[in-house]
Amino acid sequence: MVRFVSLAAAAVALPALSLAFAPGARHAVLERPTSVKSIGKAPFGRSNGASPVERSAMLTETELPEKLYFKKEKEVPKVLGGIQIGLRKLVVITGASSGLGLACAETLAKTGNYFVVMACRDTEKAKKVADERGFPKGSYVPMKLELGSIQSVRDFVANLKAFKSARPLTHLICNAAVYLPTDPEPAWTDDGFEMSMGVNHLGHFLLVNLLLDDMKKAKGARVCIVGSITGNTNTVGGGLVYPQADLGKLQGFEEGLQKPVAMADGKPFFGAKAYKDAKVCNMMTVSELNRRYHKTTGIVFSSMYPGCIAETALFREKRTWFRKLFPLFMKYVTGGYVGEAEAGERLAQVIDDPQCDKSGVYWSWNGGAQTVARWSADGKPRGAGGSGGEIFENQQSDAVRDLPTAKKMWDLSAKVVGLDAKEMCKDIDPLSLD
Repeated sequence: MVRFVSLAAAAVALPALSLAFAPGARHAVLERPTSVKSIGKAPFGRSNGASPVERSAMLTETELPEKLYFKKEKEVPKVLGGIQIGLRKLVVITGASSGLGLACAETLAKTGNYFVVMACRDTEKAKKVADERGFPKGSYVPMKLELGSIQSVRDFVANLKAFKSARPLTHLICNAAVYLPTDPEPAWTDDGFEMSMGVNHLGHFLLVNLLLDDMKKAKGARVCIVGSITGNTNTVGGGLVYPQADLGKLQGFEEGLQKPVAMADGKPFFGAKAYKDAKVCNMMTVSELNRRYHKTTGIVFSSMYPGCIAETALFREKRTWFRKLFPLFMKYVTGGYVGEAEAGERLAQVIDDPQCDKSGVYWSWNGGAQTVARWSADGKPRGAGGSGGEIFENQQSDAVRDLPTAKKMWDLSAKVVGLDAKEMCKDIDPLSLD
């Protein structure tokens, strides 16, 4: 009877969840608190006299400016990083100043085996939270990275190389993301890309490609791009909650994917779908990286779904009823709830655990990804990503595994971000070109 009531509640709640993320809901928020905040019409811009730090502080309370990154704000490269790094593994984590990225950074830093580069917009915030969370002294360094700016991505790579000198990068975790399901109109990156696709996919796509030649020199190198259950249409979150991810024939990419073209399929803007489409591109990118470069470089490429962190700032601007009921729904109906600290440990596991050295895998926990809920012997619901349980190789949807579309997405992504063939890793598997 309890199970019947729970399943009935799920049936009722799914439409409500869909409405909660529809354009009629209140404001845009992040899926995870990362280096990019909610977006709307800019209340200030290039003419504002505030310092970079002051602008970042204002952004935590308000909206993004029309310009995300100014060339004059480029950091002075940090040097002598090799001395600080010592014998530890070097890991870069994007969006590491809060949320999942911060929890992962804390987990890795406190092992004593990793030196963490916290790649984020607000480096002062990163220093503050690292101190508050008790990061060991000398275990990290914040570096400025604005994924909504191609110039910032390139500047970050240059600064990272100057900092670490000849020491190769061991691990790269692409975590930062924006989630704007309720925006009625698209916001744009500095380069004219729709914000969700620009930050979540294109910024990371460029970052990974610019670092591959360096990472192939490291022993046991790994790249993880955080995925999402919402981008997998063979799951409840991706298949039953409207809208579904759909790249179409990549018409938007073919048109350059720049303003006024907002969507991958070239159709009118839909914020919730834009996020899901970007996550499909993230997981396709992992598959293409694995197909093209794993055998020739030895780098392990993977994606993962950490579980639903239902009490993060993602829902801070939602209606009160939603913020109260959603965590309970995820805990007691779907079983998909996971706390932020545990989610961070899971992301760290994908980088650190020897059992995660298999390339091309989409990692999840607990199983049941294609069901609303299932029950263990203790009578509690267990859903994909929920607290506890074991790691497993999750199944990607047919859309994610669509090889012709993945190849086309890769080629067009390289074109729109201006990635020159000379900049790309040359150690491509010849068989991947067939």
